[in-house]
Amino acid sequence: VRSRRQRQMCIRDRDTITCIKTRRSVRKFKQESISKDIIEDLVLDASYAPSWKNTQTTRYIAIIDAEIKAKLAEECCAEHNRGIINGAPLLIATLIVDKRSGFERDGSYSTSRKDCWQAFDNGIATQTLCLAANDKGLGTVIMGLYDIDKAEEIIGVPEGQLLMALVAVGYPDEEPGVPKKKTVDDLLSYR
Repeated sequence: VRSRRQRQMCIRDRDTITCIKTRRSVRKFKQESISKDIIEDLVLDASYAPSWKNTQTTRYIAIIDAEIKAKLAEECCAEHNRGIINGAPLLIATLIVDKRSGFERDGSYSTSRKDCWQAFDNGIATQTLCLAANDKGLGTVIMGLYDIDKAEEIIGVPEGQLLMALVAVGYPDEEPGVPKKKTVDDLLSYR
């Protein structure tokens, strides 16, 4: 017989797996705005993502200004991302504090992977943000194909930080299907 705590953990685990399995890349959004409270909740939820030596180097800029979004879309993006950015009520830029994740205090690299840990940590935090958005009924798509230098300039990325991804966020106006997934046999090997 399972204890109440064990039953609660199973329910919570199923909710987590459901959230993971139902998160999709959404590219069409309703024009309903997203409250600052929800935006702050997303960032708070994402702050629980693990990071190298708990450096917590991911930062966020919420872009709600239509002119800034339009400028990013027009000057930085390929055609397929322009419509996504202009159609999303919210664009979140994820940034990293440069030269902290994967580095020792003296500035040297901690591993032979050098500064790759920065992107790894940002990826974990960005996916956590997207899962939190899914849990709140929001859709997201992570975009990486754009002129990074120009986008940093338009957004006003602070000195010492690097732009990593743009995440379009909004209430979905489409229901993307489940893309074909590789099998466990394709993905897993044992030694």
